[in-house]
Amino acid sequence: MSIIFVGLPGSGKTTIGRQLARRLGVPFVDSDHVIEHRLGCSIREFFAREGETSFRDLEEQVLDELTQTQQGVIATGGGAVLREANRRHLHERGQVIYLRSTPEDVFRRVRHDNARPLLQVDDPLGRLRALFEARDPLYREAAHFVIETGRPSVAMLVNMICMQLELAGHLPLKDQAGS
Repeated sequence: MSIIFVGLPGSGKTTIGRQLARRLGVPFVDSDHVIEHRLGCSIREFFAREGETSFRDLEEQVLDELTQTQQGVIATGGGAVLREANRRHLHERGQVIYLRSTPEDVFRRVRHDNARPLLQVDDPLGRLRALFEARDPLYREAAHFVIETGRPSVAMLVNMICMQLELAGHLPLKDQAGS
C-alpha cells in the first residue's frame, strides 16, 4: 500500500512524508525529485523554459507510474491534483492524506524559498490564497484523510497520521513501526 501526500506547496508533504516513511520503515519518494531527475534540471528551470502545461504532462506520467509501482510513502507536487486523471489515480491506488495548511502558514514557511516557481510573483501570499481557494476542493476530492497542519510539530503530525491510518485499518503499526 502507498500513502500519498497532497497539499499546497510548502504544506509539509516532503518533510512529513520522509518522517512517516522512516517511522514505518518503508521507502519514501518525492514525485518532484523524480521529475527533476528525469529532466536533468530543476522544475523551476523547466517551468520557465517549457511552461506549466509541459510540466503537468510530465507530472501526470510520473504520478501514474509511481502510483502503480511505488510501495511506501509518496509526496506529490502542490499541483498534482489539478488533473482529474491524477486525482483518480491517487485516490484509487493509495491512501491519500491532504495536509491542509492555511495560506498564511505556508507563506511563513516558504517566503524565502526561491525554488518554488508558482510563488515567484509580486504578491506570493495573494498567490497562495488563490491557489488554496482553487485547489482545496481538489485536494479534498483526492483525499481519504484531511490533516490540519496548523501548529503541531512534524513528530506530532506523524503521530496523528499514524493514528488515523491505524484506526482506519490501513496500518498494522505494531508490525511496521516496531511499537
